[in-house]
Amino acid sequence: MSGVTSVEVPAWHSGTVGRTRLVAHAALHDALAECVRAHGTLHRWAATVPQPRALQGRGVVYVASIPGHHDTVAVRHAWHGGLFAPLTGDRFFMPTRAPREAAASATLRARGILTPEVLAYALYPAGPGMRRVDVCTRFVPDGWDFGAVLAGHAATIARPLAERAVIRLLAQLAQQGVLHPDLNVKNILLVPTTGRESLDAWLLDVDVVEFRSTPPRQLLAINLARLERSIRKWHARHDLTLDESWLAGFVASAVVAAT
Repeated sequence: MSGVTSVEVPAWHSGTVGRTRLVAHAALHDALAECVRAHGTLHRWAATVPQPRALQGRGVVYVASIPGHHDTVAVRHAWHGGLFAPLTGDRFFMPTRAPREAAASATLRARGILTPEVLAYALYPAGPGMRRVDVCTRFVPDGWDFGAVLAGHAATIARPLAERAVIRLLAQLAQQGVLHPDLNVKNILLVPTTGRESLDAWLLDVDVVEFRSTPPRQLLAINLARLERSIRKWHARHDLTLDESWLAGFVASAVVAAT
């Protein structure tokens, strides 16, 4: 596809720490293995580190520096979402979604789409054929999700810049053949660029993305419809007034940007 860039593919190492399977960039594996030995899981280790700012997804995401390395990471414990989440909780059938997330992250970055780099994941026994999972990604500082921007909670993020960055991301996804079945206001991260004159939009929760040969206009329509639905639900959930003329203009601008 056009616009494809190259990314460095690091060496990975898979090993066991007790009953835990730890898969990590080779250079980080030993240090993270020590964290698991000391605390039982990556998530528990990261929870012991003083936090710069609480991050919240389906659970608490902890930010920590890997001992002996310069890498700052975000560590989250994986949970199911959707209708059956109360039943499935945090247990996943092998091989879990973690390997798919690592592969999707590398593919997206190779196609020029910003998404956090997966550095490691750990699988913990949770019954026959089942595992609990922690995922460790490179931390992206100074970011706020699109939902926080729409709610006015991201004081350092200018809303017009955020909207333009999201529109650029939607165009990128369409042009690079990427479908995100769960595109919503919480899995788009807005991050100031180096000079802070503009924003970049980063894609999160990429374990579910699909790479298709569908025409860009169709992909845009699908991704945009899901994001529009999320914007409506977000406003309703937080008792925010939705400006229908703004939303119509946002959708129209996204369509123009992708053509």
